[in-house]
Amino acid sequence: MGCAHGKCCCGEHTSSEDGSRDYRETGFVRSHRKNIIAQRSLKRAPVPSHNFILEYTFLTQRGYYPDSPDKANQDSFCISTNLQGNPNVHFFGVYDGHGQFGSQCSNFVKDRLVEKLVNDPAFLEDPVQAYNYAFLATNQELRSSSEIDDSMSGTTAITVLVIGDTLYVANVGDSRAVLAVKDGNRIVAEDLSSDQTPFRKDEYERVKLCGARVLSVDQVEGLKDPDIQSWGDEESRGGDPPRLWVPNGMYPGTAFTRSIGDSLAETIGVTALPEVKTFQLTPDHLFFVVASDGIFEFLTSQTVIDMAASYMDPRDACAAIAEKSYKLWLELENRTDDITIIIVQIKGFCNSGTFRVGSDDINVGAVLNSRTGTPEIPAAHESDVHRSVRTSFSELHSDQPAASVVGPVHSAECPRPIE
Repeated sequence: MGCAHGKCCCGEHTSSEDGSRDYRETGFVRSHRKNIIAQRSLKRAPVPSHNFILEYTFLTQRGYYPDSPDKANQDSFCISTNLQGNPNVHFFGVYDGHGQFGSQCSNFVKDRLVEKLVNDPAFLEDPVQAYNYAFLATNQELRSSSEIDDSMSGTTAITVLVIGDTLYVANVGDSRAVLAVKDGNRIVAEDLSSDQTPFRKDEYERVKLCGARVLSVDQVEGLKDPDIQSWGDEESRGGDPPRLWVPNGMYPGTAFTRSIGDSLAETIGVTALPEVKTFQLTPDHLFFVVASDGIFEFLTSQTVIDMAASYMDPRDACAAIAEKSYKLWLELENRTDDITIIIVQIKGFCNSGTFRVGSDDINVGAVLNSRTGTPEIPAAHESDVHRSVRTSFSELHSDQPAASVVGPVHSAECPRPIE
């Protein structure tokens, strides 16, 4: 599988593997260094079957919770290249844990999911089937673990599997993957996943059939009429979205309809069965972003793509997007969520040119350069990254409070454990 474990990458300045300039930290990263893991050098994963390169970087940061200043970062992520020793197969995943044991859940899943995926005999012949099994089997193994109580804890999972020129995107929960697409003189965001929340009519109806009450916190507490089953849309939801509750109790209150873990929520329709979507890459596809909902809570997919496209260095883009999210969280919630973001540039499909996004000129040629049966998981490869985050909380070098920006098939049937 080629996953390398390591400590925070924010150390001495180092040169990129491709010989590019040394990376200079932004002020935001420097001031939050003890709460951030960010990649110092850009990593590359060639896809020789189609003669292009994936160049990627990441940033993850622990959240700021005034009432729980020592709370661990519950996000984790996995970047693994050359799966099964195949240079054309690469994996990117972000896991956003929640609940008392959310950190343990997300770390468990980031280890087990990709392992089960690549050890499935159907992995390369039928990636969708392999994805479905890997999610459900990981969920069952977590359920059986004697070390982690997943009754009220779990994790979302957003993953992108690259096999040649095809993306397989599997998702449970409300983290998100977004593709940057050149459209004339613009770069537009195309969602690779769809947030699974009660805002979606199909997901709402599915969990209702499984016995869930769908109510906002104000509704379940009797402050608003519970018979009004309308909450607007996700972008205008405010701070009180619809949540899932058992018929005669004030739990679990999940704002998502799919996850790994959450065994109590599973009784009312929350399922680990992912939605798997397939996308064929074209020369108009410039890069993709994989991130937890700490990014997308207050930033639209288009805003994230615009920001990512406006920076020459994707490491700067990660820092800028995290900083923007951090500030919005503090302005609107007086806290921040955990945040994790991976940016993957697709080099080799795109011709050079200058495109305009909003009021900013973007030189895509400069940004993207000249973009050119299953054995056991292979040993670690130096261009692979597999990180979980357990960083200590510290004072920031700013006037802000000590904080960090740090969570396939539509079916009306209630979820069942795999056999």
